[in-house]
Amino acid sequence: MVAVTAQYPFGICPQFHGNSRLLSPETDFSALNFPYTLGYSKLSLHPKGHVAEIHSLPHAGDFTGENEPTPILDAIESPMNLKNLSTKELKQLANEIRSELAFIIAKSQKPSSSSLTVVELTVAIHHVFNAPVDKILWDVAEQTYAHKLLTGRRQIMQALEKTNGWPVAAPDFEGGFDPFGVGHGCNSVSAGLGMAIARDLKGKRDRVVAVINNETIMAGQVYEAMRNSGYLDSNMIVILNDSRHSLHPKVEETSKTPINAFSSTLSKLQSSKLFRRFRELAKALTKKIGKGMYEWAAKVDEYARGMIGPPGSTLFEELGLYYIGPVDGHNIEDLVCVLNEVASLDSMGPVLVHVITKEELEVGDNQMNAVANKIMEGVSISDTIPYGNRTYSDCFVEALISEAERHKDIVAVHAGMGMEPSLHLLKDVFAEKFFDVGMAEQHAVTFAAGLACGGLKPFCIIPSAFLQRAYDQVVHDVDRQKVPVRFIITSAGLVGSDGPIHCGTFDIAFMSCLPNMIVMAPSDEVELSHMVATAALIDDRPVCFRYPRGALSVMEHSFSGIPIEVGRGRILTEGKDVALLGYGSMVQNCLRAQSLLSKLGVEVTVADARFCKPLDIQLLRQLCKNHSFLVTVEEGSIGGFASHVAQFLSLDGQLDAGIKWRPITLPDNYIEQASPKEQLAVAGLTGNHIAATALSLLGRTREALLLMC
Repeated sequence: MVAVTAQYPFGICPQFHGNSRLLSPETDFSALNFPYTLGYSKLSLHPKGHVAEIHSLPHAGDFTGENEPTPILDAIESPMNLKNLSTKELKQLANEIRSELAFIIAKSQKPSSSSLTVVELTVAIHHVFNAPVDKILWDVAEQTYAHKLLTGRRQIMQALEKTNGWPVAAPDFEGGFDPFGVGHGCNSVSAGLGMAIARDLKGKRDRVVAVINNETIMAGQVYEAMRNSGYLDSNMIVILNDSRHSLHPKVEETSKTPINAFSSTLSKLQSSKLFRRFRELAKALTKKIGKGMYEWAAKVDEYARGMIGPPGSTLFEELGLYYIGPVDGHNIEDLVCVLNEVASLDSMGPVLVHVITKEELEVGDNQMNAVANKIMEGVSISDTIPYGNRTYSDCFVEALISEAERHKDIVAVHAGMGMEPSLHLLKDVFAEKFFDVGMAEQHAVTFAAGLACGGLKPFCIIPSAFLQRAYDQVVHDVDRQKVPVRFIITSAGLVGSDGPIHCGTFDIAFMSCLPNMIVMAPSDEVELSHMVATAALIDDRPVCFRYPRGALSVMEHSFSGIPIEVGRGRILTEGKDVALLGYGSMVQNCLRAQSLLSKLGVEVTVADARFCKPLDIQLLRQLCKNHSFLVTVEEGSIGGFASHVAQFLSLDGQLDAGIKWRPITLPDNYIEQASPKEQLAVAGLTGNHIAATALSLLGRTREALLLMC
């Protein structure tokens, strides 16, 4: 308890979890009233005392057994149990896994077709390779569900149906079967190559397998890693799960990659040890004959393989990976045969196995629909669709469409994994003026800069966590050159079910430190429409604004944006005791705190900063002049809005004049997945936490603690 109170001497700890107690290593967790409905079987503590990780495991009696029987899956405790299964049993196991996943996903009401496409592939990988000795890496979390079921985490997977549709977190060192954490994709080949080189230097013989898919091959890091792996020529296996039947992002413009008896035979031949050794021998012989003969033979080999392979297959050969495929990703017999051959190869360098899968499997759809229909029996639409489900993205799209009617040069660039439904509407309305580049955030930023230099007004829409991947381009290609790109940072702050993977924690800090960047954040949908209009008029420097994920509950109609003065905040309510200065969506929580404090006789001023850079220094001086206590609140990391306020207060002499200032930010740790309300409680950003901080400043600590009960 001492360590916690020392870190937060004013009695308010941001690591509350909706309870009135401070957590310490001596805390009796069984006595705490956590807001979850699940029983907890595993709680781990951070060394400093707060809850660092929560694994929600259901009780054995929580499940009704509505799913189809899964006798083989029930007997799987680890991948070692797959070794002695016959091909027929492996097929049955795949069917049981697909049934289990369809059941879980349907009950969670959060479909994920990508998890079903790799069932047979996952079974084949664990049948052939020896995890955790062999390293199996995945590029995206949604592909890992079958992997979790086979590696002793079935209970955690089943908990998906009990947690309001929260997706199961990506493998992130949950156990020995996850050698590397899954982020936003495109990292598995790089990490796998590093592990392969480390293995070689240490003289070990384990195998490294990296599984990628269509979305991740749109990111440049994958090709950088492949090129480096071809140069280093270390043994590793890359498996491309091609669920679009093409190596190109636009499926409608390309023919489907054929899977037939010929392609199956060819893949087996390509992967065979005899064929590989014959090919290596032919290369050696042509080298001895002469350089001209070797180059001619290499071209013949490339053209021949290009003619019989799918479009784009020679690209991997050029990068230095030996291409095998295409292989039917739902034929376990073929998968096991090819992977066995690949696993037996020594000193052959990196290999890419091209696996074709289908997202619309008939059996998967039938199971999903059957389970979904059974679950939804007797449930009305009003029970499943929340009231007031209008989101910030909906408001942004409406505002941008309205603004585009006044500014014909407005275009939109989107990057990231998938798109929100409202952005699909924007894509339809903008047509040729909307550019979705997928998981190519670095390209998106520089591409938008080029559009701006060409005389257009680009709005570059990127989720906060994905913008991190393009920071170098933001600095050098946009801010340093003062190119007027308008960055729309979505999913800012805490993101509930996606936990720390997609959490938009750092954008305030890393964008506001740039010399030429205008940084702002709307407090509601009205301010959002005003900031869209403001950004459209700024043509001499870059600008960004952020908004959170989730539904709005304030108003249900759109507004016409009116440009606001850059660097000018506003006062919403006035009082004489404490000033609360909110940034972005946290202004709403400041208003909730003001409502709580008014009932306790505390008069509170609530101000909306609007801008982090440039700061409204007149507003700050006014707040300091009229109040003895100032609290700043933001849904961002240390080093963000509060840091800029502190810099000004210090240099302006306000701290010397006696103002007592306290910042409330996100804590200096990653917050695991939970409901948005629970995450805010963990972070100490609820209206109650803000009000309690104000009471502590006023010396009313007992009331502050009672407020947290």
